Amino acid sequence: MAAVLRDLRWPDLPQVEAIEAAVFPDDAWTSASWWAELAARPRREYVVVDDGGQVLGYAGLDHAGATSDIMTIALHPASRGRGLGRILLQECEARAIARGATAMLLEVRADNAAAIGLYAAGGYAVIQTRRRYYQPGDVDALVMRRHLTTNEQEVGA
Repeated sequence: MAAVLRDLRWPDLPQVEAIEAAVFPDDAWTSASWWAELAARPRREYVVVDDGGQVLGYAGLDHAGATSDIMTIALHPASRGRGLGRILLQECEARAIARGATAMLLEVRADNAAAIGLYAAGGYAVIQTRRRYYQPGDVDALVMRRHLTTNEQEVGA
């Protein structure tokens, strides 16, 4: 069975939390945070890569009008290098466009070269640095933005 993109569901949370803990050991979202995200935030949307019941990765975005924010993208370490991060990023962009967004923002740890490379290859540019944003560790956050396009026409430029 090929991996598919689908909306995150409640039963996925144990797998998502395990990926979260592996990928973000210092600042992983808690189980309570995930439940709150799914229950109480209607403008937030989460998608997973599902390979026969196995969650390989996930992404989430916040729809805030003309600008949507990528809240998170994570892949199980064994699932990296297969283009799934790019697929999740593109899915977030498509969902944002469908809701009327003309730009996408995200924050990424300045020491996460793989993620920065993914976003830069996708057309994102650094617009701000938030010093010592990620704790513990005093790691800077890079704020990156991309103007979204539809049908070969740039919108929100």
